[in-house]
Amino acid sequence: MRPADRLFRIIQLMRSTGRAMTADDIAAKMEVAPRTIYRDMQHLMASGAPIEGERGVGYMLREAFDAPPLTFTFEQLEALAFGLRAAQILGDPRLGQAAREAREKILGLLPAEHAARLASAQIHAFRSAAQPAPPACLGDIRGALSARRKVWISYHALTGERSERTVWPLALSAFGGLWLMTAWCEKRGDFRDFRLDRVEAWKVLAERFELEQHQTYDVYLERLQAG
Repeated sequence: MRPADRLFRIIQLMRSTGRAMTADDIAAKMEVAPRTIYRDMQHLMASGAPIEGERGVGYMLREAFDAPPLTFTFEQLEALAFGLRAAQILGDPRLGQAAREAREKILGLLPAEHAARLASAQIHAFRSAAQPAPPACLGDIRGALSARRKVWISYHALTGERSERTVWPLALSAFGGLWLMTAWCEKRGDFRDFRLDRVEAWKVLAERFELEQHQTYDVYLERLQAG
């Protein structure tokens, strides 16, 4: 968890508890060492957070500590609920955890009525028994996509052909239970789509890529639309 995310969660925890908490209590909830909480508290107090307490005694919010409320229509809240639940069902474990953390952040910033609406929205996402689990490589390829790093893959195509390629991830798309990676393939010198469940081995490389104008995802989409 990033330090900024942990600081936010500490504030949310203390606000929801409404009582003094020791560093050990907070550390257990955050799954970190107490010394990390001591550093976090020093940072929060130096930043102006209304926290009273000290090491070895405990900490407590001395007044309301609220960010400006977010406002959504009820239909927007249903869309958020569905999107967050779908991310937990269809995504890799890290993406699912991020969705759960995002939900808690949003709930903490919403007015009470809107928070209740988001929490209780009866619109769900499920994976059927026939639907495959998220592919094992999904989290690593998501990271490579974000960092613009090249990825080596060993790929088993539907035709039976096996190949090894170095690709530049451009986008990920979910089609039901299937994940598709659109990438620039160095071997073909062109765009290619790869089903992640057909990736047998992979390695995120240290080398980054820089796209030329003809290699962008927008160009790929234009070619698709042109037929």
